[in-house]
Amino acid sequence: MVDLAEKEMDNPTFRSDTVLSDVHLHCPSKRHLMVRLNAVGQPVFLSYFKLLWSTEDLASGKHVREIPTGGEHQCRSGDELCDEDRSNVKKEGELNSEGVEALLDDDGDLEVVRRPRSASDLQAEDPLRDIVCPVILMKGKEDAFEDEKQECASSDVVKIEHTMATPLEDVGKQVWRAAFLLADYILFKRDTFRRCSVLELGGGTGITSIIMGTVAKRVYCTDVGEDLLGMCEQNIALNKHLMESGGGEIKVKELDWLKDEFCTDPEAPYSWSEEEIADLLDHCSVIMAADVFYDDDLTDALFRTLYRITHNLRNSCTVYLALEKRLNFTLRHMDVTCEAYSHFRNTLNDLENLQDGKMKYTVEPIKLDFCQFLVYERIEQLMGTFLDLVGKSSGHPDASFSGERNIEEVKGNLRNPCSALSSDKREECPNLLGKYGNLIASVLLDWINET
Repeated sequence: MVDLAEKEMDNPTFRSDTVLSDVHLHCPSKRHLMVRLNAVGQPVFLSYFKLLWSTEDLASGKHVREIPTGGEHQCRSGDELCDEDRSNVKKEGELNSEGVEALLDDDGDLEVVRRPRSASDLQAEDPLRDIVCPVILMKGKEDAFEDEKQECASSDVVKIEHTMATPLEDVGKQVWRAAFLLADYILFKRDTFRRCSVLELGGGTGITSIIMGTVAKRVYCTDVGEDLLGMCEQNIALNKHLMESGGGEIKVKELDWLKDEFCTDPEAPYSWSEEEIADLLDHCSVIMAADVFYDDDLTDALFRTLYRITHNLRNSCTVYLALEKRLNFTLRHMDVTCEAYSHFRNTLNDLENLQDGKMKYTVEPIKLDFCQFLVYERIEQLMGTFLDLVGKSSGHPDASFSGERNIEEVKGNLRNPCSALSSDKREECPNLLGKYGNLIASVLLDWINET
C-alpha cells in the first residue's frame, strides 16, 4: 500500500475534465511542494502566500507594507501606496490602450492575443508576479529548499494546503482569486471587522477565514465534505501564528446549503452543538462568501441559506460577497457570455426587492480601489458586493430575540421562514416573497398546507 501511494505521488496526472485556478499558475512561490495524497487519492500541495502587510503591523495599526524594489524592501505609508496603486492602474490603462493600436496589422485587421501586456509584465527586473508552471517536488527532496521553509515561517506568510486541477465538484479544494480579493478588503477595513463574530459560507481551503481570524473574535468557517473540511482545519493549524496577536478563533463546521438544518449529529465530524448554533445566531454580524457562484443550483441554495439564517439572527448583519466574472463563448447565444454571473445578479436583485415585512436587504457594490495586500492578479472581472440586512421589529418577533430562546424553536424557524407571519398573511407568502418566491415557495407552501 505504501509503495502504491509513493508511486501515485511520483506520477500525478491531470485529466482534461478538470479545472485549475489561475492562482496556482501565477503563484508567487516558484515551486509547489506536494506533501501527501488526500482521502480520495488527489495530490495535496503546500503553497506560501506572502502578506504585504505583516500581522504584527496589523495588530499595532501601522499602515506599512513591504514592496520588493530592485532587491531592497522599502516601507511606506498605506496612503502613499494607495496613490501609487491608482497611478499604476492609470499607466496600465494607457499602455493597454496603446497596445490595441499595436495589435493591428498593416491591413487594419486585429491580431488576437490571449491578453494585452500589463505594466507588471514590462517590469522585467523584478516583477511582483511570476508566471510559472508548477514544479512538483517529489517526496524526499524537501531538504534542498530548507532556506525557503525558514523564510516562510515568518508572520507575514500564509501557508495553504490545496489540490490542483480538480473536477468541478472539488473546486473548493483550490485557492481562487476572489478569496484573495475578499482577504484584501478585510485587511483594508480591519477596524470594521475587529472583534466581530463571522460566518463564512463555502470556506474551501479556509484562506479567507484565516485572514478574517487575524482581526475578528470568532469565525465559523463552513463547507461540506469531510476531506475538504479536514484540509481547511489543517490550514488553520498551519497559520495559528497569524491569529495569536489578535486572539481570534476559527471553528470549522459543516453547513450544507441543500439542507434546511444545521448538522447536529454528535457522531458526525464537524457537526454543530446547540451552544454553537445559539452563539452564531446571537452574535453573528458578518457573513461572507468568496467565489461560490459558478453553478445556478448552488447559487439558489446559497441565497436560500442566507434567507433562513439572516431571519434568525439577533443583530443586524452585513453580507460580503466576492466573485470573478468568468466569460465563455456559448453556442446557444453565439456570443461571449457569463451565465453564472447573470444568474447571480438576477437572484441578488430578487433578494433586494424582497418584501416580507421582516428584513430589508440593501445591496451595494464594493469599489475595488483599495490597496492590495496579497500577491495575485487583480483582474477587472473581479468584483465585490455587500448586503446590509436590517431586521424590522414589527411583525418579526425573532428580530430582537427577547428572553431565552429555545434551540428547537430556532431550528423550526430556520425550516419555516414564514412562521412569524400571522395566519391571515400566510397565504400571501409567495406574493410577499416576490420573484424570490421561486426559490423557496414550494418549501413554504408545503409547510403552510401541513399547518
